[in-house]
Amino acid sequence: MAGIFTLRCTARRAFLSAGAAYAATAGLGGLRLALAQVTQSPVTQLRMLCTAPPGSIPDIVARRYAESFVRQFGGSVVVDNRPGAAGRIAVAALRQSPPDGATMLLAQGAIATVYPYLYEKLAYDPRTDLKPVALAAEATLGLAVGPAVPESAVTLSQFIDWTRAHPDQANYGSPGPGTLPHLLSALLAREAGVDWRHVAYSGGPSALVDLMGGRIASLILPEGLLRQHHAAGGLRVLATSGPARSAFMPDVASFAEQGYPSLVMREWFALFMPGGTPQSLVDGVAQKVRQAASDGPVPKALGEIGMLAASSSSAELGERIAVEQRYWQRVLSATAIRVES
Repeated sequence: MAGIFTLRCTARRAFLSAGAAYAATAGLGGLRLALAQVTQSPVTQLRMLCTAPPGSIPDIVARRYAESFVRQFGGSVVVDNRPGAAGRIAVAALRQSPPDGATMLLAQGAIATVYPYLYEKLAYDPRTDLKPVALAAEATLGLAVGPAVPESAVTLSQFIDWTRAHPDQANYGSPGPGTLPHLLSALLAREAGVDWRHVAYSGGPSALVDLMGGRIASLILPEGLLRQHHAAGGLRVLATSGPARSAFMPDVASFAEQGYPSLVMREWFALFMPGGTPQSLVDGVAQKVRQAASDGPVPKALGEIGMLAASSSSAELGERIAVEQRYWQRVLSATAIRVES
């Protein structure tokens, strides 16, 4: 065995409730030597911060790449879950880490593209505090309703009509304020001309539990978290956010098909390092991400949860962030959607 996969969860209670237990340690081989040569100090293990709790989509992506890094490095990777505040807690932990290549962050793209225009006060500057490393995964989002919504609402328009008739029950959950699922729900409500109450959670799994328990009416999440429950009848996915129907749920019409062409978007996840990390270290990790994304186990594992493995260079990720920053600046300025800091 090349090495032992080490996982650590600071959200201990959530970790134990998820029924997961992982442990161990080992050296980092060639990568440790390369880092030591640059930083003049030994690196005993890699730490991958994650913006969401165990069982969430970001956590699953982080663990699959960590497993690949273990195979490639022959050492250990600690997955350090820092959920809450829509990823800003994890970003704060990254900012406090030395830029020696030993710490990275697996996060949703919104931390770099959306938050600068969503929050009036942001405790970090994406331009200086986040070093883009590589794209890691992409996912189509799905809007699901649970038992709080009558079974007669089987289309998006029927659900919207139901919320108009029952404004006291018209709410939606999200993995956190400012996340793409939150914004997509808010934009849908705005375009449909309805007033929905937002219920924020610290991650997707807890929101999904409340959706299936009938405590919230609707929820947008990456479709990988929804499709098994949709197939089993525990909830109903009424729309997906891709430009066409999802290959994972071909029976569900897209937002565009149902009259909302502006709601075509995909959520993506990427790796970041602290600002000031030497570009040589960043590029080295980006190469490992590219290898992982083309390696059989990672695409297969992500495909099983309705996601696509992806990769990019650091420069390509930086360009994508810049393009999406301009988009969200326009959208959020026009809609006046804001989140309290």
